[in-house]
Amino acid sequence: MRYLVFGKNGQVAQELQRRCGAAVLEVRGSDQANFENPEACAAFVAQTEADAVINAAAYTTVDKAESDEARATLINATTPGAIAVAAAARGLPLVHISTDYVFDGAGTIPFASDHPTGPLGAYGRSKLAGEAAVRAAGCTHVILRTSWVVSAHGNNFVKTMLRLGAERARLTIVADQIGGPTCAADIADACLSIAAQLQADPSKTGSYHFSGGPDVSWANFAREIFAQSGLSCEVADISSDAYPTPAKRPPNSRMDNDRTEAVFGIARPDWRVGLRNILTDLSA
Repeated sequence: MRYLVFGKNGQVAQELQRRCGAAVLEVRGSDQANFENPEACAAFVAQTEADAVINAAAYTTVDKAESDEARATLINATTPGAIAVAAAARGLPLVHISTDYVFDGAGTIPFASDHPTGPLGAYGRSKLAGEAAVRAAGCTHVILRTSWVVSAHGNNFVKTMLRLGAERARLTIVADQIGGPTCAADIADACLSIAAQLQADPSKTGSYHFSGGPDVSWANFAREIFAQSGLSCEVADISSDAYPTPAKRPPNSRMDNDRTEAVFGIARPDWRVGLRNILTDLSA
């Protein structure tokens, strides 16, 4: 089975390339597929010889989106919608990666995939609009919502903590935002499995959640990073109010993964195991 992947340098896209290589993947990065040009991206779907499409490209700069919402919406909604329309015309299944930011972050109960949405900011609104565009296209699809993505690639919380933890003896980290760190390698594996199953059984179309467990605060996530890496940096808990950002973060990013396991047989991954693998990659 061959896959057309949008996204080249992102965390999930790089993990997909590690797993599959050129023989299995047709990768379209920003140097070829300009996500500000929906028609150009749709043309790749129209011409592909792949059996399924995975969209791992997105505008992910959460704070910048607050002042750049039109561009975020173009990249996260308009273009994925055009890709989905082209996939529908070709009869190709599409796996589209979305986010916990489509929810309002209220409460303490994990969000089920059918829970009402209510994004707090521009990034979440753009991703929610992308979900709607994919559904409206009528293609066989899975919208895979994930959270707190980390890997050995690019910029992410693990790499930031390793850098700061080596420079400082003490860090203050937000402790009132709770969620599931998710390793890009696990997301890549899930995308490949889901795409293959969708091709065989289009009735699995729908929205699903995939996040690492157990749920944890950013502060406790940092503590585990330092413990596994051998850094002696102290972590002090602070509230979100003490660390203001342009975009409001959801305090509750817990996600219910049960439907994903029931339908696709993909269990919730343990992010602590994935973290060990990331640290091994970085040390190499």
